[in-house]
This record gives sequence, structure tokens and C-alpha cells, in this order.
Amino acid sequence: MTDFIYIYVFMLAAFTGYEVISRVPVILHTPLMSGSNFVHGVVLVGAMVALGAADPNDPLQLGIGVVAVFLGAANAAGGFVVTERMLAMFKPGKKKEGTK
Repeated sequence: MTDFIYIYVFMLAAFTGYEVISRVPVILHTPLMSGSNFVHGVVLVGAMVALGAADPNDPLQLGIGVVAVFLGAANAAGGFVVTERMLAMFKPGKKKEGTK
């Protein structure tokens, strides 16, 4: 019964997250992305805690934990890279010759 509740909460969070993000105006995506990097860090810490609590004799738990840590780290790193790149678009820079 508790597994069903976990799946229900996960599906509810996924649909709610999709609806919230899809309704954000384009101009707010950069601040939203930089703020969500904090959440990515929390997800990574949660994945590490779950991996640490995994049974060392169960390869399925260890495998899922390793994949969760890898994906959490990639998500956090990718979020920072995308945010940095988006913020670089707004920095004043050298203009090309021929442009005003």
C-alpha cells in the first residue's frame, strides 16, 4: 500500500511541476532556472543519502542509487551551465564592427 502512495505522490508532483513550468513567461525563465539550481542540489543530496542507506548486498538498490546520484549531479551541473550561459547573453560586451 505504501508503494502506491509513493507512486501517486511522484505522479502528482510530476504533473504539477509540468503545469507550473509550462505557464511561466519566457522572460522569467532565467531567474527561475537560477533558483531551481538550489533544488537540484537538494535532489543530489537526497540521492546520496538514499545511496548511503542502500543495502550493500542488494545490487538493484546500489544500481538505482548510483544512477540517481549520477543524474542528480548531471542535472545540477547542467543547470549551472545553462544559467551561466543565459546570464552571459545579458552582459555588455564588445560589439562587432558594422553593428550599432
